[in-house]
Amino acid sequence: MARSWLFVPGDSERKLAKSENCGADVLILDLEDSVTPEHKAAARGLVRDFLAAHAARRRSQLWVRVNSAGSADCAADLAAVVAARPDGIVQPKTRSAADVTWLGTQLDGLERRHGLQQAAIRILPIATETPAALFAMGGYAQCGARLAGLTWGAEDLSVAIGATANQEADGTWTAPFQFARSLCLFGAAAAGVAAIDTLHIDFRDGAGLIASCAAARRDGFSGKLAIHPEQVSVINECFLPSAAELAQAQRIVALFAANPGAAALSLDGRMVDIPHLRQAEHILARAADQGLKRA
Repeated sequence: MARSWLFVPGDSERKLAKSENCGADVLILDLEDSVTPEHKAAARGLVRDFLAAHAARRRSQLWVRVNSAGSADCAADLAAVVAARPDGIVQPKTRSAADVTWLGTQLDGLERRHGLQQAAIRILPIATETPAALFAMGGYAQCGARLAGLTWGAEDLSVAIGATANQEADGTWTAPFQFARSLCLFGAAAAGVAAIDTLHIDFRDGAGLIASCAAARRDGFSGKLAIHPEQVSVINECFLPSAAELAQAQRIVALFAANPGAAALSLDGRMVDIPHLRQAEHILARAADQGLKRA
Protein backbone atom coordinates (compact mmCIF):
# COMPACT_ATOMS: atom_id res chain seq x y z
CA MET A 1 0.00 0.00 0.00
CA ALA A 2 1.49 3.33 -1.09
CA ARG A 3 2.37 5.79 1.68
CA SER A 4 4.11 8.70 -0.06
CA TRP A 5 2.67 10.32 -3.20
CA LEU A 6 5.07 12.99 -4.51
CA PHE A 7 3.99 15.60 -7.05
CA VAL A 8 6.65 16.29 -9.69
CA PRO A 9 6.18 19.14 -12.20
CA GLY A 10 5.88 17.57 -15.62
CA ASP A 11 7.61 20.45 -17.39
CA SER A 12 10.91 20.18 -15.47
CA GLU A 13 13.48 17.70 -16.74
CA ARG A 14 15.64 18.45 -13.72
CA LYS A 15 12.91 17.70 -11.19
CA LEU A 16 11.79 14.60 -13.04
CA ALA A 17 15.34 13.25 -12.99
CA LYS A 18 15.83 14.20 -9.34
CA SER A 19 12.64 12.40 -8.32
CA GLU A 20 13.87 8.98 -9.46
CA ASN A 21 15.82 8.21 -6.29
CA CYS A 22 13.80 10.09 -3.67
CA GLY A 23 12.17 6.95 -2.26
CA ALA A 24 8.54 7.90 -2.89
CA ASP A 25 6.13 5.02 -3.26
CA VAL A 26 4.36 6.97 -6.01
CA LEU A 27 5.58 9.78 -8.26
CA ILE A 28 2.74 11.94 -9.59
CA LEU A 29 3.98 13.46 -12.84
CA ASP A 30 1.94 16.63 -12.93
CA LEU A 31 0.36 18.09 -16.06
CA GLU A 32 -2.17 20.24 -14.21
CA ASP A 33 -1.59 23.01 -11.65
CA SER A 34 2.22 23.02 -11.68
CA VAL A 35 2.34 23.54 -15.47
CA THR A 36 1.34 26.83 -17.09
CA PRO A 37 -0.86 26.68 -20.22
CA GLU A 38 1.97 27.63 -22.56
CA HIS A 39 4.13 24.75 -21.26
CA LYS A 40 1.53 21.99 -21.23
CA ALA A 41 2.31 20.60 -24.68
CA ALA A 42 6.03 20.34 -23.89
CA ALA A 43 5.27 18.82 -20.50
CA ARG A 44 3.20 16.05 -22.12
CA GLY A 45 6.21 15.09 -24.20
CA LEU A 46 8.55 15.09 -21.19
CA VAL A 47 6.16 12.98 -19.12
CA ARG A 48 5.57 10.52 -21.96
CA ASP A 49 9.32 10.13 -22.47
CA PHE A 50 9.94 9.72 -18.73
CA LEU A 51 7.32 6.97 -18.54
CA ALA A 52 8.74 5.22 -21.59
CA ALA A 53 12.29 5.41 -20.25
CA HIS A 54 11.21 3.73 -17.01
CA ALA A 55 8.86 1.13 -18.47
CA ALA A 56 11.06 -1.83 -17.51
CA ARG A 57 12.49 -0.63 -14.18
CA ARG A 58 10.46 1.43 -11.75
CA ARG A 59 11.55 2.07 -8.19
CA SER A 60 8.32 4.00 -7.68
CA GLN A 61 4.89 3.71 -9.20
CA LEU A 62 4.49 6.36 -11.90
CA TRP A 63 1.16 8.17 -12.00
CA VAL A 64 0.10 11.22 -14.01
CA ARG A 65 -2.12 14.05 -12.84
CA VAL A 66 -4.07 15.11 -15.90
CA ASN A 67 -6.27 18.17 -16.31
CA SER A 68 -9.92 18.20 -15.28
CA ALA A 69 -12.47 15.81 -16.81
CA GLY A 70 -13.92 16.80 -20.16
CA SER A 71 -11.39 19.53 -20.92
CA ALA A 72 -9.39 19.66 -24.14
CA ASP A 73 -6.22 19.52 -22.04
CA CYS A 74 -7.39 16.31 -20.38
CA ALA A 75 -8.00 14.67 -23.75
CA ALA A 76 -4.54 15.75 -24.93
CA ASP A 77 -2.95 14.52 -21.69
CA LEU A 78 -4.48 11.07 -22.00
CA ALA A 79 -3.62 10.79 -25.69
CA ALA A 80 -0.01 11.59 -24.89
CA VAL A 81 0.64 9.38 -21.87
CA VAL A 82 -1.53 6.26 -21.91
CA ALA A 83 0.56 4.43 -24.52
CA ALA A 84 3.55 4.80 -22.17
CA ARG A 85 1.68 2.78 -19.51
CA PRO A 86 1.43 4.90 -16.37
CA ASP A 87 0.43 2.98 -13.28
CA GLY A 88 -2.42 5.38 -12.65
CA ILE A 89 -4.10 8.70 -13.28
CA VAL A 90 -4.69 11.32 -10.59
CA GLN A 91 -7.95 13.06 -11.48
CA PRO A 92 -8.23 16.66 -10.23
CA LYS A 93 -11.39 18.59 -9.40
CA THR A 94 -13.45 15.41 -9.43
CA ARG A 95 -17.11 16.30 -8.98
CA SER A 96 -18.54 12.83 -8.38
CA ALA A 97 -18.20 9.17 -9.26
CA ALA A 98 -19.53 10.08 -12.72
CA ASP A 99 -16.25 11.83 -13.50
CA VAL A 100 -14.32 8.69 -12.55
CA THR A 101 -16.61 6.58 -14.71
CA TRP A 102 -16.06 8.99 -17.61
CA LEU A 103 -12.30 8.77 -17.17
CA GLY A 104 -12.48 4.98 -16.98
CA THR A 105 -14.31 4.91 -20.29
CA GLN A 106 -11.61 7.03 -21.91
CA LEU A 107 -8.95 4.71 -20.53
CA ASP A 108 -10.85 1.65 -21.79
CA GLY A 109 -10.66 2.91 -25.34
CA LEU A 110 -7.03 4.00 -25.14
CA GLU A 111 -5.92 0.73 -23.56
CA ARG A 112 -7.61 -1.21 -26.37
CA ARG A 113 -6.04 1.06 -28.98
CA HIS A 114 -2.55 0.54 -27.61
CA GLY A 115 -2.87 -3.15 -26.82
CA LEU A 116 -2.64 -2.69 -23.06
CA GLN A 117 -4.19 -4.84 -20.38
CA GLN A 118 -7.72 -3.66 -19.69
CA ALA A 119 -8.27 -1.72 -16.45
CA ALA A 120 -4.54 -1.83 -15.65
CA ILE A 121 -4.38 1.95 -15.19
CA ARG A 122 -5.88 2.92 -11.82
CA ILE A 123 -7.53 6.23 -10.83
CA LEU A 124 -7.08 8.41 -7.74
CA PRO A 125 -9.65 11.23 -7.61
CA ILE A 126 -8.94 14.45 -5.76
CA ALA A 127 -12.44 14.49 -4.40
CA THR A 128 -12.98 17.75 -2.49
CA GLU A 129 -11.75 20.54 -4.75
CA THR A 130 -15.22 21.87 -5.60
CA PRO A 131 -18.07 22.56 -3.15
CA ALA A 132 -20.54 20.34 -5.04
CA ALA A 133 -18.13 17.41 -4.82
CA LEU A 134 -18.57 17.23 -1.06
CA PHE A 135 -22.19 16.17 -1.52
CA ALA A 136 -21.15 13.20 -3.70
CA MET A 137 -18.55 11.57 -1.47
CA GLY A 138 -20.68 8.51 -0.73
CA GLY A 139 -20.96 7.41 -4.35
CA TYR A 140 -17.48 6.19 -5.22
CA ALA A 141 -18.22 2.54 -4.45
CA GLN A 142 -19.81 2.31 -7.90
CA CYS A 143 -16.54 3.15 -9.69
CA GLY A 144 -15.23 -0.40 -9.94
CA ALA A 145 -11.75 -1.87 -9.99
CA ARG A 146 -9.96 1.17 -11.41
CA LEU A 147 -10.58 3.18 -8.24
CA ALA A 148 -7.36 3.04 -6.19
CA GLY A 149 -8.33 5.44 -3.41
CA LEU A 150 -9.57 8.91 -2.63
CA THR A 151 -7.62 11.99 -1.69
CA TRP A 152 -8.62 15.52 -0.88
CA GLY A 153 -7.41 19.06 -1.49
CA ALA A 154 -7.85 22.33 0.35
CA GLU A 155 -6.43 25.05 -1.88
CA ASP A 156 -8.92 25.01 -4.76
CA LEU A 157 -11.75 24.51 -2.29
CA SER A 158 -10.57 27.58 -0.36
CA VAL A 159 -10.81 29.70 -3.49
CA ALA A 160 -14.20 28.25 -4.42
CA ILE A 161 -15.81 29.14 -1.09
CA GLY A 162 -13.98 32.44 -0.60
CA ALA A 163 -12.09 31.37 2.53
CA THR A 164 -9.32 33.71 3.61
CA ALA A 165 -7.51 30.86 5.39
CA ASN A 166 -7.94 27.10 5.71
CA GLN A 167 -5.73 26.50 8.76
CA GLU A 168 -5.56 27.81 12.30
CA ALA A 169 -2.41 29.44 13.66
CA ASP A 170 -1.30 26.07 15.08
CA GLY A 171 -1.60 24.38 11.67
CA THR A 172 -4.84 22.49 12.31
CA TRP A 173 -7.54 22.71 9.67
CA THR A 174 -10.40 25.12 10.17
CA ALA A 175 -13.86 23.59 10.56
CA PRO A 176 -14.92 23.58 6.87
CA PHE A 177 -11.72 21.80 5.86
CA GLN A 178 -11.86 19.32 8.73
CA PHE A 179 -15.29 18.47 7.32
CA ALA A 180 -13.90 17.94 3.81
CA ARG A 181 -11.06 15.80 5.19
CA SER A 182 -13.50 13.65 7.15
CA LEU A 183 -15.77 13.16 4.14
CA CYS A 184 -12.80 11.95 2.11
CA LEU A 185 -11.90 9.47 4.82
CA PHE A 186 -15.44 8.12 5.15
CA GLY A 187 -16.01 8.12 1.38
CA ALA A 188 -12.89 6.02 0.85
CA ALA A 189 -13.90 3.59 3.59
CA ALA A 190 -17.38 3.26 2.10
CA ALA A 191 -15.83 2.46 -1.28
CA GLY A 192 -13.34 0.01 0.22
CA VAL A 193 -10.27 1.91 -1.00
CA ALA A 194 -7.35 3.78 0.54
CA ALA A 195 -7.72 7.29 1.91
CA ILE A 196 -4.74 9.52 1.10
CA ASP A 197 -4.26 12.69 3.13
CA THR A 198 -3.60 16.02 1.45
CA LEU A 199 -0.40 18.06 1.29
CA HIS A 200 1.48 19.70 4.11
CA ILE A 201 2.24 22.83 2.12
CA ASP A 202 5.24 24.18 4.09
CA PHE A 203 7.93 21.67 3.09
CA ARG A 204 10.42 23.30 5.47
CA ASP A 205 8.20 22.61 8.48
CA GLY A 206 9.42 19.18 9.51
CA ALA A 207 7.73 19.17 12.89
CA GLY A 208 4.43 20.20 11.36
CA LEU A 209 4.70 17.45 8.75
CA ILE A 210 5.32 14.83 11.44
CA ALA A 211 2.30 16.06 13.41
CA SER A 212 0.13 16.08 10.28
CA CYS A 213 1.19 12.54 9.35
CA ALA A 214 0.60 11.27 12.88
CA ALA A 215 -2.91 12.73 12.94
CA ALA A 216 -3.70 11.33 9.50
CA ARG A 217 -2.51 7.83 10.34
CA ARG A 218 -4.34 7.92 13.68
CA ASP A 219 -7.58 8.79 11.91
CA GLY A 220 -7.31 6.08 9.25
CA PHE A 221 -5.48 7.57 6.27
CA SER A 222 -2.94 5.18 4.73
CA GLY A 223 -0.68 7.71 3.05
CA LYS A 224 -0.09 11.35 2.24
CA LEU A 225 0.54 13.60 -0.73
CA ALA A 226 3.93 15.35 -0.83
CA ILE A 227 5.08 18.50 -2.56
CA HIS A 228 8.85 18.21 -2.00
CA PRO A 229 11.28 15.25 -2.01
CA GLU A 230 12.43 16.08 1.52
CA GLN A 231 8.96 15.18 2.80
CA VAL A 232 9.08 11.64 1.45
CA SER A 233 11.20 9.89 4.09
CA VAL A 234 9.14 11.44 6.91
CA ILE A 235 5.88 10.28 5.34
CA ASN A 236 7.21 6.79 4.67
CA GLU A 237 8.32 6.38 8.28
CA CYS A 238 5.21 7.89 9.85
CA PHE A 239 2.83 5.61 7.96
CA LEU A 240 4.45 2.42 9.20
CA PRO A 241 3.26 0.66 12.35
CA SER A 242 5.53 1.16 15.35
CA ALA A 243 7.32 -1.72 17.04
CA ALA A 244 4.87 -1.49 19.94
CA GLU A 245 1.87 -1.61 17.58
CA LEU A 246 3.26 -4.63 15.77
CA ALA A 247 3.96 -6.47 19.01
CA GLN A 248 0.46 -5.79 20.34
CA ALA A 249 -1.14 -6.83 17.04
CA GLN A 250 0.82 -10.08 17.06
CA ARG A 251 -0.32 -10.79 20.63
CA ILE A 252 -3.98 -10.21 19.74
CA VAL A 253 -3.83 -12.45 16.67
CA ALA A 254 -2.03 -15.17 18.65
CA LEU A 255 -4.59 -14.94 21.45
CA PHE A 256 -7.53 -15.51 19.11
CA ALA A 257 -5.65 -18.28 17.30
CA ALA A 258 -5.20 -20.05 20.63
CA ASN A 259 -8.92 -19.68 21.38
CA PRO A 260 -10.80 -20.65 18.20
CA GLY A 261 -14.43 -19.65 18.17
CA ALA A 262 -14.04 -17.00 20.87
CA ALA A 263 -15.66 -13.63 20.20
CA ALA A 264 -14.16 -11.76 23.16
CA LEU A 265 -11.08 -12.41 25.28
CA SER A 266 -9.09 -10.74 28.04
CA LEU A 267 -5.64 -9.31 27.33
CA ASP A 268 -3.72 -7.36 29.97
CA GLY A 269 -6.88 -6.80 31.96
CA ARG A 270 -9.02 -5.44 29.14
CA MET A 271 -11.43 -7.03 26.75
CA VAL A 272 -10.52 -7.50 23.10
CA ASP A 273 -13.11 -8.63 20.58
CA ILE A 274 -13.50 -9.21 16.84
CA PRO A 275 -13.03 -5.54 15.82
CA HIS A 276 -9.73 -5.55 17.74
CA LEU A 277 -8.73 -8.73 15.90
CA ARG A 278 -9.58 -7.20 12.52
CA GLN A 279 -7.56 -4.09 13.36
CA ALA A 280 -4.61 -6.23 14.45
CA GLU A 281 -4.78 -8.21 11.21
CA HIS A 282 -4.86 -4.96 9.26
CA ILE A 283 -1.74 -3.69 11.05
CA LEU A 284 0.15 -6.91 10.35
CA ALA A 285 -0.96 -6.97 6.71
CA ARG A 286 0.20 -3.38 6.26
CA ALA A 287 3.57 -4.21 7.80
CA ALA A 288 3.95 -7.25 5.55
CA ASP A 289 3.02 -5.16 2.51
CA GLN A 290 5.89 -2.78 3.31
CA GLY A 291 8.31 -5.59 4.17
CA LEU A 292 8.54 -4.23 7.70
CA LYS A 293 10.40 -6.22 10.30
CA ARG A 294 10.78 -4.63 13.69
CA ALA A 295 11.93 -6.31 16.86
